Amino acid sequence: MDSDNKVWKVINGGVAAPKGFYAVGVQAGVKSRDKYDVALVFSQVQAQAAGVYTRNLVKAHPLYLTQHHLQNGLAQAIVINSGNANACVGASGDQAALAMAQVVAMFLAVHVEDVLVASTGVIGVEMPIDRVLNGIRAASAELLGDVVKGIREPKEISEDGAHRAALAIMTTDTTVKERALELPCQGGVIRLGGMAKGSGMIHPNMGTMLGFLTTDANVAASELQRILREAVDESFNMVTVDGDTSTNDMVLVLANGASGLMLSGEDLLNFEKMVKMMCVELAQDIARDGEGASKFMEVTVNGAKTKEDARKIARSICGSSLVKTALFGEDANWGRIFTAAGYAGAEFNPDKVDILLGDLIVALAGRGVEFSEEKAKEILGFKDVHISLNLHIGEEQATAWGCDLTHEYVTINGSYRT
Repeated sequence: MDSDNKVWKVINGGVAAPKGFYAVGVQAGVKSRDKYDVALVFSQVQAQAAGVYTRNLVKAHPLYLTQHHLQNGLAQAIVINSGNANACVGASGDQAALAMAQVVAMFLAVHVEDVLVASTGVIGVEMPIDRVLNGIRAASAELLGDVVKGIREPKEISEDGAHRAALAIMTTDTTVKERALELPCQGGVIRLGGMAKGSGMIHPNMGTMLGFLTTDANVAASELQRILREAVDESFNMVTVDGDTSTNDMVLVLANGASGLMLSGEDLLNFEKMVKMMCVELAQDIARDGEGASKFMEVTVNGAKTKEDARKIARSICGSSLVKTALFGEDANWGRIFTAAGYAGAEFNPDKVDILLGDLIVALAGRGVEFSEEKAKEILGFKDVHISLNLHIGEEQATAWGCDLTHEYVTINGSYRT
């Protein structure tokens, strides 16, 4: 998308920026005493909702619960914990996920089916449910105002509340990933908020990443599902860190209609573009924050016969361990790029392919050309490195994002559980 054509503007507030949404993060002791690890996102009214989930056959207990609760396309709250994935622990995992939803429902006076649950962290370890539930109670108490005549009203929380929610969903992340945008429309403005987490176990079809979007636009659940699926295909499913797809990933979107605006025509089109742009930027944030990463890699494939072929090749190159280690070593080994394209499962003619590192041509028509090694090393020494291929057999294009593979990645994951 051409950034010059954006009609929205960046605002503050994260997931709590849209009208009628509130968010908070607390320290519940799931990870450590000084880390935020339980987050709560709440809409003052029931919202239209949609979700996209991991394709891993092994799925975490909260993911099954969330899928079940979203069957009617409605939700009002999302509760998230980090530090424990609540995955692969049997019946106790189902019970823990349900207990999280039940406590949220009780404190916020909503239907339990309107509470979505997400977890992230270590797989195969029993959830410290007492600590998590205490965290939910603390988050609810902070979010709620005084109880008057049995009616609980959410109170205004500073932008710090949404920021703490974004902190609370992090595991090995080193940076917070949150954004908010405002779109002028006929009759007023609509807002879009978002936060995500992800650093390791990141791969197309989603890895250990979570994403949460909120909007005060009035959009039907079926339309939300379509928009979210298309956005995820262009963003979170085009990012890879290490080739591992986890058990817990999901992206959820809630639209509560509090703006009073029903989108149509150009306003709806701009809203779709804004959602896709936010998802792309959050996906890029994840790639930049890859575990142990020192470089951000963007791979663009042009001239493909189909969009899916372009996507396959771009993802394959980003996911290649040999490409990633060459990037780390600042070695212009373009043969690794070409090889990764070749096993991507896409159709192309190797004798037509051009390859560039930045603006430096390293291969034309499938053959290497003379190039300056010094110039190549300079390009590969940048924090952001762009690789591009032109297949010269069609008009389709796609971009994927990833990072290099460093010694630090092995260090982090060699002792992740202990």
